[in-house]
Amino acid sequence: MLNTWLHQHRLALRLALRRLSKTPWITLLSLLAIGIAITLPVGGQLLLDNARQLLRNASTTPQISIFMATSARRATADALSAKLNNHAAVARFQFLPREATLARIKTNPNLREVVEALPDNPYPDAFIVTARDDSAASLDALAEEFRQWPDVAHVQLDSAWVRRLDAFLRLGRNALALLDGLLAAGLVAITFNITRMQALTHRTEIELSQLLGATPGFIRRPFLYFGALLGLGGGLTACVLVTLATWWLDRPLADLLYLYDIRFSLQPLQLRDTAVLLGASTILGWLGALLSLGQRLRRT
Repeated sequence: MLNTWLHQHRLALRLALRRLSKTPWITLLSLLAIGIAITLPVGGQLLLDNARQLLRNASTTPQISIFMATSARRATADALSAKLNNHAAVARFQFLPREATLARIKTNPNLREVVEALPDNPYPDAFIVTARDDSAASLDALAEEFRQWPDVAHVQLDSAWVRRLDAFLRLGRNALALLDGLLAAGLVAITFNITRMQALTHRTEIELSQLLGATPGFIRRPFLYFGALLGLGGGLTACVLVTLATWWLDRPLADLLYLYDIRFSLQPLQLRDTAVLLGASTILGWLGALLSLGQRLRRT
């Protein structure tokens, strides 16, 4: 029984490949159309991932500045340092003693005389904190927690750009999700029409098979393989196009970012993403063929 089932699927696959090879130009153009349609959302997702990685590499991680009261003693700063060291939400921090800040200000010739005229050191001890989670909501919550700590005079967080970046990335993800849905429907429509034309071309063969008692599954199977192969071929075409585009843009982008002292290289499609792409395109091609042939078999 299993051997018979495998034999039927093997014959259906061979028949689908034969039908694709009989019209090479139509097949090539169909694969190119499907590949370009898939390239748009895949390329957009790849650019979004690379933009996120670029922002991490560009050292744009937001930081929280904690300024202690000028009256706070060094023992208080040491206690706060130990508290930050054990905080689960803190990735790392840097302690800036007030003496070091004053010495750095004195190196500025324009401010040296002003600072030396002051009776006391006006600068407080400070901490520069880098959080593990750099989302805007998490940073706001962490900064609010720091404000409640004793002897903390001021907590500074410039989260406006973080919010703008978070909103931009969220908009990009939503736009890509919409584009994915539209082009997935387009892929189904393409395979629907191509399979419909195949069914019309082999209409006599389908009607004769029905008269001879062939089951709907037997008639449908080669067309389903036909649609799945179209989807798979379109996915492979998209992979090639995205890879070529990544290779083509990598060097100019690296040269541009080098002018801003940023070292970065475009990351290509990962193996997992490629597998998801090929699987999704194959399933969508199969679905388009199934819808098209189901309509055709109901008519006959």
